[in-house]
Amino acid sequence: MQLNTDARAAFDAMREGITVINTRGEIVFANQAYIEFLYKEVGQDIGPIEGKKLRDLRPGARLPDVLEAGRPILHLTRQEIKDFYFVNLYPIYEDGVLAGGLSVVTFLEDAYQAKEELEAMEARSRQVLHSINRANGARYTFEDITAVSPATVHVKELAMKVAETDATVLLESESGTGKELYAQAIHNASSRRDGVFVAINCASFHANMLESELFGYVDGAFTGAKRGGKIGLFEAAAGGTLFLDEISEMDLGLQAKLLRALQEHRIRPVGGVKEVDVDVRVIAACNANLPDYVSTGKFRKDLYYRLNTFPIHIPPLRERPGDIPALAQAILQDFSHKLRRTFTLTEDALDCLQAHSWPGNVRELRNVLEFSAYLTLSGVITSSSFPDDLRRMAAAQSTQTLAQRTRAFEKRTILSLLERNGSSLEGKKKTAAQLGISLASLYNKLAADVS
Repeated sequence: MQLNTDARAAFDAMREGITVINTRGEIVFANQAYIEFLYKEVGQDIGPIEGKKLRDLRPGARLPDVLEAGRPILHLTRQEIKDFYFVNLYPIYEDGVLAGGLSVVTFLEDAYQAKEELEAMEARSRQVLHSINRANGARYTFEDITAVSPATVHVKELAMKVAETDATVLLESESGTGKELYAQAIHNASSRRDGVFVAINCASFHANMLESELFGYVDGAFTGAKRGGKIGLFEAAAGGTLFLDEISEMDLGLQAKLLRALQEHRIRPVGGVKEVDVDVRVIAACNANLPDYVSTGKFRKDLYYRLNTFPIHIPPLRERPGDIPALAQAILQDFSHKLRRTFTLTEDALDCLQAHSWPGNVRELRNVLEFSAYLTLSGVITSSSFPDDLRRMAAAQSTQTLAQRTRAFEKRTILSLLERNGSSLEGKKKTAAQLGISLASLYNKLAADVS
């Protein structure tokens, strides 16, 4: 067994000690780092060592054991007279036949230096992640949440208290109410504010892809897997917050894995054997009725109770019309900066906005105001600036009597609660109890003509 000139030059350039022996245990090659190490241990110049048996020079050498077993010995820690060192030992095969052995010695000083370099790199990575988080992650704070109506003020205060804990949070609300806004605000008010904020919509991925996104995968876990594997969002969000939007759409099998991650703070990457410790706060959100999902078997009961430690229900916009003027002003202020002109709402425009039921919630309000801002060159937004369907709805509602408006409000409130409690008999009983009316009154109000 021989080493060519290029191989010898490459090994001599390394800081690690390299030794190659043949099947007779004779040294075929030793690089300069290993020779210096050996001379220091022996305490004298022993002359050229190539051709000598390794165990004649170092009786405790383990490399010949690798030849006998035909298998490597990895991560071996050893101590000689003066030094600690770490060694990996490998068999060398040529055309399937054992030809010799190779040892790679890492000296303690180099190991400490590598550790310091890794720690410095991790510190730089944390700084970069923090910068990315501030630029693209959690931009919103509780100062960005508009709360005027008592219901919204109560929700905001509750969220601010929850933010001080490290507990899992469940945000329940209709689409467009600002669940991610609340999630970011909670993160930025928590002890994890210097960590990253990572968000993922669970409805955007099929089960297998979502699993690999959340938990990562090891090299060769599946066809098409990235070489070297990939870390998942649980690891990427270490020390920070992971926001799982539309968690109700997660596959049942994956729900079990998520439950274990929440309980044990450990994950297992796809295709992996070892578990990984994770330090991350989870904020989940959904616009579905999770109790109904639990009762129909679409969502795990144990996971629901684990997530429901701190439930926060964000009321839809139709239940808090008092927030609309302040919300509209905040949204138009954003557009003022973007379009470089000032926007104001006339009284009839504000009346029109407050008369609308807003099925799309704050997202719909923003879209309407954006539509109007682009078309209003003067900056004064009137009701005629709004889309036709919004004006028609507002006009129809403006002709209603007070009794009709009251009945319409009652019906919207009942339907909203039924959406949360379910339309089963038990759900209707619960809704009636929450409203302080009888079940018969509930049925009468649902059947009432609001035209």
